[in-house]
Amino acid sequence: MSDEIEINIDDLSRRMDGAISSLRTEFASLRTGRASASMLEPIMVESYGQLTPINQVGTVNVPEPRMVTINVWDKSLVQKVEKAIRESGLGINPQLNGTIIMLPIPELNEERRRELTKVASQYAESARVSVRNVRRDGMDQIKKAKAAGMSEDDQKFWETEVQDQTNAHIARIDEALETKQAEIMQV
Repeated sequence: MSDEIEINIDDLSRRMDGAISSLRTEFASLRTGRASASMLEPIMVESYGQLTPINQVGTVNVPEPRMVTINVWDKSLVQKVEKAIRESGLGINPQLNGTIIMLPIPELNEERRRELTKVASQYAESARVSVRNVRRDGMDQIKKAKAAGMSEDDQKFWETEVQDQTNAHIARIDEALETKQAEIMQV
């Protein structure tokens, strides 16, 4: 291999890992019928004139498999937190108990489970597209290096490396999707 011309596989792999990390975050926001503190992560609360993540205005706990509680630190924010949860589209009806907001997680019906598996599939497909875009960038780097004097053997080597990284990351996405779909369909 040529020492002067090298493709940064670590950078490509890091960018592909970023797509998988983003996918896991999106999966965490899907409600599966089981309580999870991460389902509240996307919710922002209007506090002191700015939007603040819900976990920065109170303590989020999961005391039971079907219950999430938020112990709001500032009494004046309880109503705003409740409003933010109602308007979030999670389909959860908050119950107030002083500064504690309880979120009972209802059972999902079959139709809603199927809808959620389709949403999970869409999230996975967008992650695959991101990985493929990183692959395309890597292949473009290889073409530029070839034009700059990279040997054909080196070109083949790097193309194989980039493709192997792509295949490994796509397999991880598919595995994460299967796990999430099984979790959603579990009654």
